[in-house]
Amino acid sequence: MTSPLAAATHLRNALSASEQDDTPFPHWLLADTLPTDFYHSLRDLDLGSPPPGESAGRRETHNAKRLFFGVAARERFVVADRLAKLFQDPDTVAAIESRTRTSLRGTSLRIEYCLDTDGFWLEPHTDIGAKKFTMLIYLSDSPGSEAWGTDFLSPEGVLISRPAAYPNSAAIFIPSPISWHGFAKRPIKGIRRTLIINFVGPEWRARRELCFPGAPV
Repeated sequence: MTSPLAAATHLRNALSASEQDDTPFPHWLLADTLPTDFYHSLRDLDLGSPPPGESAGRRETHNAKRLFFGVAARERFVVADRLAKLFQDPDTVAAIESRTRTSLRGTSLRIEYCLDTDGFWLEPHTDIGAKKFTMLIYLSDSPGSEAWGTDFLSPEGVLISRPAAYPNSAAIFIPSPISWHGFAKRPIKGIRRTLIINFVGPEWRARRELCFPGAPV
């Protein structure tokens, strides 16, 4: 597999080449985000049956079925451990801070692997609070999956843009009072696989969700 050094270089290059758009709020769009072997291993990860499609607009609806790349998952899945170490790497953190002009000092890495099926939707929300950074990496490559991108909204809930969810593409934003986003219900034929990568503040209570609970960046 790609070495840790090569993987870090690949991700930094994707960050450097990312396209910035300030409408409706600052966000960055990446292509070819992860090395090919990383992407394939994550796309093909066997996590069992997905939760029911109907989410009542919130991921918390199916909390028992959610998978975080915490300590247990990192021990179970080699690729989870490698991905966590990739984003924990000081050079990666520095590249993220430079590209997004934000500070992640003292935050902790949190990675969720999401499996969404037909009927899934998310109500408009902003991710403000303990979340200091949000990145969505799209893993699905089934026909039509490019239409499964996250909706970027106005504060009034009006759809402004829906970046395409091409395989191994990603979207980044810094949570703020105007970072409204969601997922309007639409057909999902198959499974929508997405990684949600956050850096969260020390007040985050669900320590089991953190990749390295005792090691902030």
